[in-house]
Amino acid sequence: MNDETSRSESSEGSQGSGGQGSGGQGSDGNTSYGHKPFKRSRSHFADRITADGRDGWPVEAGRYRLVVSRACPWASRALVSRRLLGLEKAVSLAVADPIQDDRSWRFTLDEDGKDPVLGIRFLSEAYDARERDYPGGVSVPAIVDVPSGRLVTNDYQQITLDFATEWSALHREGAPDLYPEALREEIDEVMEGIYRDVNNGVYRAGFASGQEEYDAAYTDVFRRLGLVSERLTDRRYLVGETITEADIRLFTTLVRFDAVYHGHFKCNRSKLAEDPVLWAYVRDLYQTPGFGDTVDFGHIKQHYYRVHTGINPTGIVPLGPDLSGWLTPHHREELGGSPFGDGTAPGPVPPAEEIPGRGRP
Repeated sequence: MNDETSRSESSEGSQGSGGQGSGGQGSDGNTSYGHKPFKRSRSHFADRITADGRDGWPVEAGRYRLVVSRACPWASRALVSRRLLGLEKAVSLAVADPIQDDRSWRFTLDEDGKDPVLGIRFLSEAYDARERDYPGGVSVPAIVDVPSGRLVTNDYQQITLDFATEWSALHREGAPDLYPEALREEIDEVMEGIYRDVNNGVYRAGFASGQEEYDAAYTDVFRRLGLVSERLTDRRYLVGETITEADIRLFTTLVRFDAVYHGHFKCNRSKLAEDPVLWAYVRDLYQTPGFGDTVDFGHIKQHYYRVHTGINPTGIVPLGPDLSGWLTPHHREELGGSPFGDGTAPGPVPPAEEIPGRGRP
């Protein structure tokens, strides 16, 4: 995922996707781990694709390809944002296999094991085209320049903000404003706490190498979830009356919580489904076009339980939890607000991007 994965290690148990090796970098959010506190490193390639092209990468329909894993919460932010804003035709999509090998993210879901647009078998090839012998790892989300085959950015924090602002000329008609200028200060404040204690907190707990480290992360996760639950008691969305970037960032962790973080990452004080407010909130978002239609529970479980061998050495993937509850009524509309404000819902999912039945309720 967005932890940069070492190319020389294939599994979670060493330096693979977030394992417990000696100081490697995992694939779930630019992380460093081992026998010291879990630390998430900064994205190495932080170029921006902007309307004015100031970093050398101008916004241009059809030029760039977004590479994701549907297992990854950081990549899922980009999937949701792209759908809500109607950027599917402007930015093509490559979906990596949720199971990695020693070269990290691979395109084995595609015919002949090769991405049909980029013509590569491994995302690492786009990294090499950008910087030969780059010493770090290979992370998603990543945006690749199709003409040159070079990686442009793996800055998961900035990609969605730029989709919402710099790409506005290519937004669909009726696209929501996911980062409204008048609310940015509040959105940033809310997102900072959620990132530190929830988005990253579950990883701090899951990859902790000591009891005190785990206890602190576990406490942070549930303290922040309590604050978020209280905030959402009488409001439908985190900030304002419509969906914003803050909701996207919280959703991508919450939707994975009961399936993987509760058991696999030992965040087991309670399940999300046991908090009436958060469970209704995340179901509301899941049932909103652009959210649930990007989520593949099969990919999520396959990646976490099979790649994180340091945590789950048997590689057994649990059959649960029961997914049927995701489609039950949530009644959050009674709080007011509107998901898209004065805008409209995104159109149907492109056929090639539909989630197979085994990955959804």
